[in-house]
Amino acid sequence: MLKKILVANRGEIACRVFASAKKMGIATVAVYSDADRDALHVQMADEAVHIGPAASSESYLVIDKIIQACVDTGADAVHPGYGFLSENSQFRDALDVAGITFIGPGKKAIESMGDKITSKLIAEKAGVSCIPGYTDVVRDADHAVEIASGIGYPVMLKASAGGGGKGMRVAWDDADCRDGFERATNEARSSFGDTRIFIEKYIQEPRHIEIQIMADSHGNVIYLGERECSIQRRHQKVIEEAPSPFLDEATRRKMGEQSCALARAVDYQSAGTVEFIADAEMNFYFLEMNTRLQVEHPVTELVTGQDLVELMIRVAAGEKLPLNQEEVTLTGWAMESRVYAEDPFRNFMPSTGRLIRYVEPQGEGVRVDSGVYEGGEVSMFYDPMIAKLITYGDDRGQAVERMVDALDNYYIRGVNHNISFLNALMVHPRFIEGRLTTNFIADEFPDGFNADLVVQDDPAVALVVVASAHQLYEERASLLSGQLTGHEHVAASDWVVQVADQQNLVSVELSESGYLVSLHSAGSTADYQVHTDWSLGQPLFQAQINGKHVSVQVERSANGYRLFYRGAEINARVLSPRAANLNAHMLYKPPADMSKFLLSPMPGLLVKLSVAEGQEVKEGEELAVVEAMKMENSLRATQDGVIAKVAATEGSSLMVDEIILEFE
Repeated sequence: MLKKILVANRGEIACRVFASAKKMGIATVAVYSDADRDALHVQMADEAVHIGPAASSESYLVIDKIIQACVDTGADAVHPGYGFLSENSQFRDALDVAGITFIGPGKKAIESMGDKITSKLIAEKAGVSCIPGYTDVVRDADHAVEIASGIGYPVMLKASAGGGGKGMRVAWDDADCRDGFERATNEARSSFGDTRIFIEKYIQEPRHIEIQIMADSHGNVIYLGERECSIQRRHQKVIEEAPSPFLDEATRRKMGEQSCALARAVDYQSAGTVEFIADAEMNFYFLEMNTRLQVEHPVTELVTGQDLVELMIRVAAGEKLPLNQEEVTLTGWAMESRVYAEDPFRNFMPSTGRLIRYVEPQGEGVRVDSGVYEGGEVSMFYDPMIAKLITYGDDRGQAVERMVDALDNYYIRGVNHNISFLNALMVHPRFIEGRLTTNFIADEFPDGFNADLVVQDDPAVALVVVASAHQLYEERASLLSGQLTGHEHVAASDWVVQVADQQNLVSVELSESGYLVSLHSAGSTADYQVHTDWSLGQPLFQAQINGKHVSVQVERSANGYRLFYRGAEINARVLSPRAANLNAHMLYKPPADMSKFLLSPMPGLLVKLSVAEGQEVKEGEELAVVEAMKMENSLRATQDGVIAKVAATEGSSLMVDEIILEFE
């Protein structure tokens, strides 16, 4: 067995590998950049080696530094995690030369499957179903249009060395194709140093389903079921689950057998994932093979009972797989949500900063794979993932229910995050029914995410929680000592809870085991019995309301209360009936008009300014390109106009809402 493993990665995946290594009694080594000096993975490892500046190109991607860290610590093996050097055949070569074991597949598999063009040709030869397309390199934008016209729109342009949604664009016409070719090429150059682009038919109403395979050096190859990864945004997976609510057993077997055939064709060893796209008739087509551990591997672990990282380590040490295909079973259902530091209310722009409060959910069937802690920082230099939240249940319904509850209890402050959006997806009727496609988010949220779009199963819950919390504050105020005689604060029992422009009359009475909250509306009254031991200042208001358990995130501010529940963000004020009447007549001060300015929607690098002062622009014309997290974001004019002033320069780093240019 291996004696000491260095993980050539950071964040949650490094922590995940360390957990399995420690369970096996194997010593661990972390590597870290300047930005990760105090990171959780550094604290978790037995040893840690500094490898350079924050930029990954000067630290995590420098092969010589990783090799030297192995030499200095005596590490006899390297686990690459995912991303960074995980699918770099030169890294594999360097480790081989140094006599260090690579916990992953061989060079042949990495090189052949890492190139989308080559992998498709090998897949076709191995009898794997493939998408129609052009598998040679596209020369330029004109060539791309010619090919796309021959295949028939819509088409997908893909970076041959791509992954993680980078270097991918869908084109519906010639104009889309030209622009998509430029964007995909730029992203491919930035992310992979390889500008080769190929084109294939874009499957409409597609479902993204992938097969987890595991192979050893003794010729044994098995598949461990499938994962459905259809909930995606900009080709990045958001929610994954196992098994798929779509597949039948016959299709699962065919996909699994084809995946194993492909693995054998490239002498595969270790964990790998073969990704397919399936249409509404359950026809499936090969997309690519990832020659590494996937982000979403935990859902497979939960339904199969297998530790995939441990299996990778044992295979790398030369052991045989401990089970055959007949022994692979799928039990229950698992769901994974990717928790990102991003603002769903601002078109999912990345967010950075310090986690001033961080509390992970707990409970039966709940697992959190994270690489952060309260007080730690989310850096601008790396992927914005905070954690992976995974739930397990006897069936899909229970897994979803546990996920919703866990998201309600996930408390993060200091950076913006996507928990409200994740919960909105989980409670969406179409998601609950399992009617998924990769277009789900675009179809259901065509104008972006807005919490007002979230349909609450019982809108009264928020009103009841606000009224109960406010009553506690009022009662505490009535008990303060030193109050002026004759002017003591008396806790009232009648309130008006105002959400947006809607006012709701409530009455609150103390009962033997909590509060009785009455909502008065349209001449009728609904009563809610609230049982809670919540105390002032706690972030989570947990209670039984008419026998139903709820967990609502509650924050008090000068203007009232801010609640997060089931994907909705609710701002409420609690007023006396008299104050509510006066409030209705108060003047409203409109926000400043910023329509004349182009603002940076995210922190990032201004890689391109497409216009100059005095230039006339038309609606839809590109104004600037901002790069963040290796993704290019093209900012375009929303109407015709003239550029009055350019306030930023190409190459400059921008803050959120920093002015780029001004219109006349």
